[in-house]
Amino acid sequence: MYNLLIALGVGVAITLGVKLFDFSLWAGLVPGTLAFLGTYFVLARRTGQQLQGLMGTVQKELQGQPTSQKEATARVERAIKMLEGGLVFEKWQFMVGPEIHAQIGMLKYMTKDLDGAKAHFDKAGPRNYMAKAMEGALHYQRKDFTAMKKAFDAAIVSGKKEPVVWAVYAWCLIQNKEKDEALRLLARGVENNPSDERLKNSLQALQNDKRLKMKPYEPMWWQFGLEPPPPQMMGGGRRFQFSPRR
Repeated sequence: MYNLLIALGVGVAITLGVKLFDFSLWAGLVPGTLAFLGTYFVLARRTGQQLQGLMGTVQKELQGQPTSQKEATARVERAIKMLEGGLVFEKWQFMVGPEIHAQIGMLKYMTKDLDGAKAHFDKAGPRNYMAKAMEGALHYQRKDFTAMKKAFDAAIVSGKKEPVVWAVYAWCLIQNKEKDEALRLLARGVENNPSDERLKNSLQALQNDKRLKMKPYEPMWWQFGLEPPPPQMMGGGRRFQFSPRR
């Protein structure tokens, strides 16, 4: 927004400036347009670099294994505050706000703050497939299966090459006694990821009336919070894997 307005202002100023030298308005359109595009590129790149720096700082905050649940919670709270501070960038550049909201939503979801997560997922865009998949898992837990499918359907559009998204969606369908739909879904997942053995094995298991095992999709699977992780993963606090912009 601000970047666009500033660039537009520069472009208009150049166009009118050319006209002041007794050239026609049309003669000023070419340099004015070039000035507009150049200025917008520079400003957008600057905002992108600032956002990249913020995401790097957040990722650093979340790296490593916390020694206790208290430390894990404190890390997430600091990361969320950093991201909330980054919302100032949404006034400068398109698509920044939805991405930051997606990241905040995922962190709140993984700390079981489902109300807080939903508030941010509602403001997130569809491009971050992990955020959309977590939103689908959130709706599953609340038994809103229509909203669940809508969110997961968006996730497999932007994340069609991410096997865990297909698998989590299928798992939720199985729990909701929709095996046939889960079979069709996994078949689509295999079609989009023909070299992924995990999805092939998951599809084959369902076809043979066996349980859908999520172990091959660890550790990402545990971040959805749909099953409790094994005891050895719970002793020292929870480790978060930061999801970069998709």
